[in-house]
Amino acid sequence: GMPVVGTTGSAQATPELAWGMMIALARNIHIESARMREGGWITTMGTDLEGATLGILGLGKLGRKMAQVGQAFDMKCIAWSANLTAESAAEAGVERVEKDELFGRSDFLTIHYKLGDRSRGLVGARELGLMKPTAFLVNTSRGPIVDTGALIAALEAGTIAGAGLDVFEREPAITKALTTMHNVCILPHLGSATVETRIAMGM
Repeated sequence: GMPVVGTTGSAQATPELAWGMMIALARNIHIESARMREGGWITTMGTDLEGATLGILGLGKLGRKMAQVGQAFDMKCIAWSANLTAESAAEAGVERVEKDELFGRSDFLTIHYKLGDRSRGLVGARELGLMKPTAFLVNTSRGPIVDTGALIAALEAGTIAGAGLDVFEREPAITKALTTMHNVCILPHLGSATVETRIAMGM
């Protein structure tokens, strides 16, 4: 007897956060900020977004927002989802590729996929193994889409360069290993946590 409803808010809040994490990873902002607080100075070298390939897993409303910003950064944007057509991708200025190619070509891979039976564990050891050792994974969608154990193994082995995570398989009890890795930027599910978005959701 309980009514169940969905809420809508800003389609911009989560993509903005994803970009914040992506830039933090590219320029080691989270690492250098922590070092300065300890009295240190520059210890890392970053990487440019311009000219890099942005892979978008799920080209829906949020994925298209990511593509718009990626194009503004002069990135090459590619995407895959189970039902994405080449025509639909082209309308967003994005190249539609196959799933394996998405993982293999991306310098930055951002996840914007709905969680369901088919997407649970969609990013596992096999997919992570296809990525470049210089590539970064960003997940602001849903934690269970990524196999946490496989991700930790890939980060420890250097299979990928780093990850930005705003969502986790179990919240707030996240896997402790993720909190100790310097190549991981973690946030407490802040995707929709802006004043404007929460007001819109509440209304």
